[in-house]
Amino acid sequence: MSILKKEYNYIIVGAGSAGCVLASKLSEDKNNQVLLLEAGPVNNNLMIHIPAAVYKAYLNPEINWNYDTSKESALMDRSIFTPRGKVLGGSSSINSMVYMRGHPLDYDSWEKDLKLKNWSYKYCLPYFKAGETYSEGEDFYRGGNGPLKVSSGSLQSPLFDAFLEAGVTSGQGRSDDLNGFNPSGVSRLDATRYNGKRWSAADAYLSKAKKRKNLDIITGANVTRINLKSKKAVSIDLLYQNSFEKIHASNEIILSCGAINTPKLLMLSGIGSAEELKEYGIKSEVNLIGVGKNLQDHPTVILKYDCKKNFPLYGMNNNLRKLITGMQWITTRKGMACTNIWEAGGLIFGNDKVNYPNLQYHFAPSGFDFINGDLKIKKGFVLHIDLLRPKSSGHLKLNKNNLFGKPDIVFNYMNNSTDFNQMSQGIDKARELINQNSFDEFRGNEITGISEGIDKNNKEDVIRGLTETDYHPCGTCKMGRSTDSVVDEELRVHGIDNLRIVDGSILPKIISSNLNAPIQMIAHRASDFILKKEQLKPIKAQFAFNQ
Repeated sequence: MSILKKEYNYIIVGAGSAGCVLASKLSEDKNNQVLLLEAGPVNNNLMIHIPAAVYKAYLNPEINWNYDTSKESALMDRSIFTPRGKVLGGSSSINSMVYMRGHPLDYDSWEKDLKLKNWSYKYCLPYFKAGETYSEGEDFYRGGNGPLKVSSGSLQSPLFDAFLEAGVTSGQGRSDDLNGFNPSGVSRLDATRYNGKRWSAADAYLSKAKKRKNLDIITGANVTRINLKSKKAVSIDLLYQNSFEKIHASNEIILSCGAINTPKLLMLSGIGSAEELKEYGIKSEVNLIGVGKNLQDHPTVILKYDCKKNFPLYGMNNNLRKLITGMQWITTRKGMACTNIWEAGGLIFGNDKVNYPNLQYHFAPSGFDFINGDLKIKKGFVLHIDLLRPKSSGHLKLNKNNLFGKPDIVFNYMNNSTDFNQMSQGIDKARELINQNSFDEFRGNEITGISEGIDKNNKEDVIRGLTETDYHPCGTCKMGRSTDSVVDEELRVHGIDNLRIVDGSILPKIISSNLNAPIQMIAHRASDFILKKEQLKPIKAQFAFNQ
């Protein structure tokens, strides 16, 4: 027997970083009947909540969509693993917890170059602040009373100290807070962590909201179609507990399924390129040629090094150590299990022709290998180099052999020569940093590519053979007014009433950082659009780059 009502004011499809925010905000008014649907399970897996168990979380097929790309032509025809959260909290429940807002000039370019009204950083900053409680306290840039708990790095390591000093001596810069006054240089990184525990969007926004009588949160629920009537979204078809349901929405249906699953659902519903839909045998309801196009991501190359010294973290493969560390976390929420590993990084200029940082670092004070699908800590340290604003973009299409199965995903990583050159510059910058004097007592041999049979000195093979994703897909239902845009500035789907998209798919251009924080900010703004509330007062901030 169904436990669902047949009609709600608002139906939110997807309980990830955006969906959790929307469910909380829309249900604050007890007169709004709100339904939040999630295809995956409740977020009660212990590995989700232990920060150091991040790889156990994102490799778990029970809470991950386990997508892969098709063969990437510029990456030696390799298929790239593309995990996405399939659990309450979405990817915020399986990600590396790094909290980064992106460079202010990202948002300014949306308004200046793309003519997206009121999307410059001054309109976004108040929402970043309102959503955040920062462990170091509130100031002009950081929030102090929001639901999302954000903490600065807590793990102490001489390798972090060496990294920060190297940023200064290499001339790449140092920042006290990349989310504050100076968004460039190397820095300790913030994390969505609270009292030693992951603080996902579900923790932040549903912990209290789920008790409201006007909010239904249903997991294990697969939406198969958005139903339209006279170009108006009126209901969804839902597979739940082995039976099909049709649930109506009197106000709006909001898609928050992410950059892969949102365009997939639109296409299954007849919303997309009419020409492509015809190939799938799907009747076109609304011809929106941009659905599934403009797929963007941050490609990354990881440099790996041996370390001359031993540190406690290197002993974490020992089963007894794991048990002791786990028990310490369970009983005290302290110890090495509280770290998300990636507690230092940076936003870096790869050359003097870019206006703001085009490269991102993530630094970990340990090495690692994947053996039989399991992560093994090893003696060493690693440095991720991310390309922040790639020129290459890809697409997402339905699987012709199984329309409801895993879609055809192609990012076209490194297909643009500019991307290749910038990543090459990034590798040079990263090696320059690691070769600074502060690393002399720690730096062993660079072992990049050894396990893959790639010569670390052959940069073309390093880039083509080692480039992976940093798990930030976006852009497949981009915001704008161009012929290939899918939503307007208030995230309403063009040509369809009562249908809105609120997730990473709406980004017209990828943000120069991790995407979890921007997506939650966007969702907070969207809730005010939906409820016709006045937007928060803009904050015009000064930054180091415009002094």
